[in-house]
Parts: sequence; structure tokens; C-alpha cells
Amino acid sequence: MSLKQKTISGLLWSSVESIASQGIQFIFGIILARLLTPKEFGLIGMVAIFIAVSESFINSGFSSALIRKKNCTQADYSTVFFFNLAAGIIFFILLFLSAPAIGGFFKEPGLKSIVQVLSIVLIIDSFTLIQRTILTKRIDFKLQTKVTLISSFIAGSVAITLAYKGFGVWSLVIQTLLRQALNSFFLWLWNKWKPSLIFSKVSFRELFGFGSKILLSGLIDTIYRNVYQLIIGKYFSAEQLGYYTRAGQFESLPTKNITNIMTRVSYPVLAQMQDDPVMLKSGYKKMIRSTMLVTFLLTLGLSAVAEPLVISFIGEKWRISVVYLQLMCFSGMFYPLHAINLNMLNVQGRSDLFLKLEIIKKLLIIPTIIIGVIFGIKIMLIGMIANSIIAYFLNSFYSGKLINYSTKEQLLDIMPSFLLGGLIAVIVFVLGNLLTVTYLIKLILQLITGAVLFFGYCELTKMSDYLYLKQILVENVLRRKLFKFHE
Repeated sequence: MSLKQKTISGLLWSSVESIASQGIQFIFGIILARLLTPKEFGLIGMVAIFIAVSESFINSGFSSALIRKKNCTQADYSTVFFFNLAAGIIFFILLFLSAPAIGGFFKEPGLKSIVQVLSIVLIIDSFTLIQRTILTKRIDFKLQTKVTLISSFIAGSVAITLAYKGFGVWSLVIQTLLRQALNSFFLWLWNKWKPSLIFSKVSFRELFGFGSKILLSGLIDTIYRNVYQLIIGKYFSAEQLGYYTRAGQFESLPTKNITNIMTRVSYPVLAQMQDDPVMLKSGYKKMIRSTMLVTFLLTLGLSAVAEPLVISFIGEKWRISVVYLQLMCFSGMFYPLHAINLNMLNVQGRSDLFLKLEIIKKLLIIPTIIIGVIFGIKIMLIGMIANSIIAYFLNSFYSGKLINYSTKEQLLDIMPSFLLGGLIAVIVFVLGNLLTVTYLIKLILQLITGAVLFFGYCELTKMSDYLYLKQILVENVLRRKLFKFHE
């Protein structure tokens, strides 16, 4: 299979996995939100930062280092596997012993047992990392899609059953553990890779030399993405954190999906182009333009339909989440762009620059947090929008210098998509305010209007980024039909 075919297949299967998985979790999340209270979701949110930080240490940047390395050996994979496993056990023990202190920090005694049980996921994930890395390196997302969908569906179904029977927050804990355990089990069952009893100091030093900077960068980014939950849980309440995390789950549906798809596919694909500057820049531009066409449409559109979406799906008791969601859409719409720009630094081997940028950008959150504690969550969210814009300019400036693709050129490339997404969002939002129907009917009419405007405009003007995405879909569908025909 050629690199182009691998890219197309990777994009489509990664899209299916990410969208379907998030879609399943989203649907189950809606049902759980109707069965549980904001406080119960807030309690899980309090634990999230500790799990996420621990997982950053367990991975230690080795996944990125392995994907970037052209010829990985069994010794490389086995060395990383045993390091991941040892780190997973160590951090499980640390988190288990720290559980009483975490409960005391948030003044929620019930957190102790939640943290201790949920920390088991660290050991489970340490078994899974190398399996996913091998599949990603091969740009093979078909098997990952199969595994993720089965695991998410089973775990979600169990969680709803437990919530209905009155298990409360424990239904969310079991959902997380079961989903990750099934992921690991099926990957080991179907991927067929097995470690050898090898731990190579040479491999470790080589991979960690690159991965250590990714570790620190990832750790800083993980803390950044979760620190707001820590602050809200500490200085406000579990209930307010529940509203915030629920808004974040709505917002992450487009942004997290797009980011996951593009980072997982773009990194191995661009890594294979790293020795051809012309091809690298061309592929990079196409990825950015097509990614942001979809991102701007979905995030700005989501902000426009936030009220009918939240009220229709999870009920009036979650109304406070509406404003949080609208503000989070404006900061989140840049996240896929950040990820692609940072991927370019890794492709070019500049993990040192990656780390420096992460440190500089994350220092900007300090005044945002202080302002948020003093003036409230909404003001803090506005500060997050400003931070996101500044971070984009920093990322694009340095990644652009490496391949002669300036921030100005990037902005000119994505501006048509931003203007189109913004105009459609304004029309949809105004329509929603004019309609005097139920929230569900209003949402349906807004979505139909947005879709007609988008596809109508793109087809009439023959927008190049839209045609590029359409071509990928058509070519892949035709290729599959021809393949089946010849069979």
C-alpha cells in the first residue's frame, strides 16, 4: 500500500474509531447524566488530573519516539513495554497511598475509595500502550477501531445498568475500568505482538533521549488541560465541577475527535515525509486546511446550538453548563491546530523546542487561574480563550520556520474556513432565538439549516479544502467497492 493510500485509510479508520467511540460514550453519557447528579460527575473530575499526570509518566514519551524511529526492533518494543509496566505499578502504588490526602485536599472523604479503585487503570493502561503504538506506527487504525467500539459499548451498557440500580458515582468508576480493561484484552488477543524477555539499555537511552522531552512537554500539557478541574473542585464545589466537566464533554466531541484523528495519522505520515521538504510542506498545508474547515464548522456551530443541545439531551438541571460550553468552544477550536503544529516539531526532531514552547505557554495560565478564583468560572473561561490564541501564534511561528510555512501564510489558508464557519454559526444562532418551538425541534431545525448552508456553499463555490476531503471519501469508497467486486 502506498503512503497516500495508507494516509487515506488511516484518516478514515481513525475517524471512524474516534467519532464512533466518542459518539457511543456521548450517548451513554447523556443517559448517565439523566440518571446521576452533577456532583457525581464532579467527583470523577477531581480524580482526572491525578490519573492523567500518572499516565504521562508511564508513557514517558516513548510512544512518540518509537513512531518516529524508522526501524524499530523487538528489543526496542520489549524495552519500552517493561518500562511502561514497571512505571504503571509504581504509580498505582503512589496514587493508592495518596488517596486519603487527595480526599482531604478537596474536602471530600468519599474520594479516597474512588481514587484507590480507579488507580488500577494505570496498570491496565501500561499493558496497552505498546500495542497501540505498534498499530499506530503501521498506520493501522482498523483493528483499533474494532477494539474501541466493542469496549466502549460493553462498558457503557454496564455503567447505565449500575446507575439505574442506584450505584451512583461507582457506575462511572466501573465504566472507566471496564472500558480500559477490555481495550487491553482485545488488543493483546488480536494484535499478536508479544514481548521478549529483553531490556536493552542502548534502546532505552536512545528512545528516552528523544522521549524525555516529550514526557516533560506532555506532562505540562496534561497538567494544563486538567488544572482547571483541580481549581474548580478546590475553590468552588463538586457540583460546579460537574457542570464544567459535562460542558467539556460536549465541547470535546468535535475538538477531541479531530485532534485525535489528525495527530495519530499526521505524525506517522509526516514522519515518513521528513526527508523531502517540498512534499512535507505540501502534505502539512493540506492537513491544516482540511482539518480547520471541519473544526471551525463544528466548534462554532456547537456554540450556536449549545442551549437546545444541553436542555434537550440532559435536561434543565444542567442549564449552567450552556454558557460554559459556549465559551469552551472558542478556546477549543484552536486545539487541533496546536496539535498539528506541535507534531511538526516532533517530526523535525525538535523535541527540545517542543518542551520550551510548552513551558512558555503554560506559564500563561497562572494569571488566568488567579483571575478565575477571584472573579469566577466564566471569567476564567474567557482567559482560556486568550491563552489559546497566544499559544497558536507561538506554535505556528516556530513550526512554520522549520518548513518555510509562516503564521501569516497559515492564517491566510484557514481564514476562508473560519469566515464560513462563523457566518453559518451566526445564522443558526439567530434562527434559534427567533423560533418559538420546543428545544428538540429547535435543535433539529438549526442543524438542518447549518448543514444545508455548508454543503450548499461548498458545492456551489467548489471550495478546494472541501473537495479534497470529498475526494478522499469518494476514492476510499470506490476502492473498497472495486476490491469487493474483484473478490
